[in-house]
Amino acid sequence: MHVKIEESWQKVLQDEFEKPYFKELVSFVKDEYTAQKVYPPGNQIFNAFEMCPFDKVEVVILGQDPYHGPKQANGLAFSVSDEVRIPPSLLNIFKEIKSDLGKDLPPTGNLERWAKQGVLLLNATLTVRAGNAGSHQRKGWEEFTDAVVKKVNDQKEHVVFMLWGAYAQKKGAFIDERKHLVLKAAHPSPFAADRGFFGSRHFSKANAYLEQHGKKPIDW
Repeated sequence: MHVKIEESWQKVLQDEFEKPYFKELVSFVKDEYTAQKVYPPGNQIFNAFEMCPFDKVEVVILGQDPYHGPKQANGLAFSVSDEVRIPPSLLNIFKEIKSDLGKDLPPTGNLERWAKQGVLLLNATLTVRAGNAGSHQRKGWEEFTDAVVKKVNDQKEHVVFMLWGAYAQKKGAFIDERKHLVLKAAHPSPFAADRGFFGSRHFSKANAYLEQHGKKPIDW
């Protein structure tokens, strides 16, 4: 079965696309897009992979679900399209970058510029029904994105994994901390950010680690 996904990922994930659960997932997603309003737009489901090929991955940020409001989700975890108001969790991420690195808050919540520098912005679930958070959970997406994390863990070295909140930390529990940097903190949502996301300095820590291993720092 052929899934339209960036070429380097196509090779790495080929076995996954042949598994029964993935075929069921594709059929579920196709039906949902036909019968319901679903986000992100169909051509942006695999945006995180398109913008950040496997061989370019330097940092992985794990999210949970795409945004379920109009025009928000663009296939990159935490990111929104240019003209959309910056959501609260993302605003807190930008605030932490300002306090960590002294960078001003950007005018847009579109994180394509991060993705193009090697930041894989991966949601656990890649689609969602409009206005219905979590509606596409437990349909196979989590198994697929677990496989993505596992491939990065197994086949690459010196990648920074940012795991914010209990859900991401559980999902990334198997990552090999001897060959990667795993940074954990509370989730940046307004309900949790004060419990350890603010002040975590993940962005400067990530850059220091990348430079230490002869890689380019990310321009956050």
